Amino acid sequence: MSHGFLSLIDLAAARFGASVVAANDEFFASKDRLIVPEPANWIEDRYTERGKWMDGWETRRRREPGFDWCILRLGAPGVVCGVDVDTAHFRGNVPEACAIDVCAVDGYPAPATLPNVDWTEALPRTLLTGDTHNFFAVHDAPRATHLRLRIFPDGGVARLRVYGKVAADWTSLARRGEVDLAAAEHGAWVVACSDMFFGSRHNLIMPGDARTMGEGWETRRRRSGGHDWTVVRLATGGAIQRAEIDTRHFKGNAPESCSLEACTASTDVPAEDHQWRELMPRTPLLPDTRHVFERELTPTPGVTHVRLNIYPDGGVARLRLFGRPA
Repeated sequence: MSHGFLSLIDLAAARFGASVVAANDEFFASKDRLIVPEPANWIEDRYTERGKWMDGWETRRRREPGFDWCILRLGAPGVVCGVDVDTAHFRGNVPEACAIDVCAVDGYPAPATLPNVDWTEALPRTLLTGDTHNFFAVHDAPRATHLRLRIFPDGGVARLRVYGKVAADWTSLARRGEVDLAAAEHGAWVVACSDMFFGSRHNLIMPGDARTMGEGWETRRRRSGGHDWTVVRLATGGAIQRAEIDTRHFKGNAPESCSLEACTASTDVPAEDHQWRELMPRTPLLPDTRHVFERELTPTPGVTHVRLNIYPDGGVARLRLFGRPA
């Protein structure tokens, strides 16, 4: 079965700035493991003083009615479109069911206050299967800053991925003047690319610097003509004034050069025959270097999408497109 929401940003990713802030119980396994990026691991003979070590969040056996819960602060406010409740390696200790609630609160509330805020159920109580990815679409959820996972009655979950669209506060962001219009935390989204064999296209616009080559976007070695490309739908329309193209960590596999094209489109993914305008001509790149381009850019107002072309292939760690929102 195809799950379209998997192409969206994981709003609960630790590297996106999310964190696990509260849980009613974590006797057997820590709540913090829910959002680590690596897949859950199984170590056959590893035990702790509390029992079998499990890579995920696991509560003790409940002896009274109710449910267990865990609260996450999303990396950026957004609208949840789907979740992956991953129960890898949880078999005899998997919860019977789960539910998802969301809320929107200002600022950084103390974790102890969060259980008492007004929560909206985004996913009703739904049966879980052990040792598998449980994918659930979420429909018509409101804007959220926090998410609560409820499990019935108890048990363990290895990982939680929360796919959705950022809903940034552009009234506040616009006051800053120049803003990274291609930042995922502002609502940008990499909507298409020619290839991402070694690294996800979404890595290009993640917060912070890439720590390794694996945290960038990298294509396979091209054995035919042409070049690779990726398309970013900007967080909001505007005029790009400065571009940063970072090839750090890419040493023997950086592109030889790149170019930037821009367009104005009303859809997330522009049509194949959509007209693109040159934003920056083909320009040489160096390996393992953060490049800043400003004079090279052609003033182009009202841009909603930017296409990064790399020649012929290779990897880019980050793409930043600074400008003023329209």
